[in-house]
Amino acid sequence: MSVEINSLLHAGYSHPLFREWQATRSITKSALMYPIFITDVDDAKEEIPSMPNQFRWGVSRLQEFLGPLVERGLRSVILFGVISDSSKKDSCGSMADSDECPVVKAVKVIRKLFPDLVVACDVCLCEYTSHGHCGVLYDDGSVNNAKSVERIAEVSGNYALAGAHIISPSDCMDGRIKAIKSKLMELDLSHRVAVISYSAKFASGFFGPFRDAAGSAPSFGDRRCYQLPMNARGLARRAILRDLREGADGIMVKPGTPYLDILAEAARLAEDYPISTYQVSGEYAIIHASAKAGIFDLKQHVMETMHGFMRAGASLVLTYFTPELLEWLDN
Repeated sequence: MSVEINSLLHAGYSHPLFREWQATRSITKSALMYPIFITDVDDAKEEIPSMPNQFRWGVSRLQEFLGPLVERGLRSVILFGVISDSSKKDSCGSMADSDECPVVKAVKVIRKLFPDLVVACDVCLCEYTSHGHCGVLYDDGSVNNAKSVERIAEVSGNYALAGAHIISPSDCMDGRIKAIKSKLMELDLSHRVAVISYSAKFASGFFGPFRDAAGSAPSFGDRRCYQLPMNARGLARRAILRDLREGADGIMVKPGTPYLDILAEAARLAEDYPISTYQVSGEYAIIHASAKAGIFDLKQHVMETMHGFMRAGASLVLTYFTPELLEWLDN
């Protein structure tokens, strides 16, 4: 058989260790961030029906919940607040950073219980507003960007004062990264609180289970005027570059699997920055449902998605599969 020597590839991945060497980025425990829901019911452990094995946790149960995961190698979490009593919600999301905010309380508890665990706070108003939108609204129901940015920066500052290591705004308002950075400078916290921006966040149907879990669905309309259109590669590029210019310490692409091309684009545009992606609730639910139906093996498919994220350029993955991955990476 006549063949070019340089076309013989099989030997280079004939051994399991050789196959590991083919990775541009390896999946490690430090590359995983666990998104968790913190409810205002302090002793709660509430099942989330649309998200198997996920719960809303009260702050008094965080030791029970996080202790085993930290022992297994959990390095970072991102917190989302859940307000069970809708009467506590108002037009400007006052509960988002009040002393009774579950996120503010959880940051303080986690920092005390697990001083080496990195704590990120998602910053948005949708979980706390009576209308369910991500900002402050005009009387006609459209978003008041200036007032929204002012409020988002205020909430970010209070999360930083509570002890958050990372502020991660997901509201998609124009100019909020500059405002948050300015607020952190004003509070003399800019040297130790990072900002990882949801820069390329698309108006996605994959967010459905999350909105049930967090009680954050809008009461009218939708979010298509501030989250990106699903076909918007150019807008995603512009949003990423905007946030980098405004001082973001890292950027995020959300959702993950349907937007691997945007993730790869982000890695090129921001090659000197950490790049994160969020494997969102809908992705999680679909994988679980398919595995339960016997369509594929859960571990194999989850690992394949992780390799896809890392191959596309991610250095950090936010995933609800973090507990399983912490175990699988030991084996």
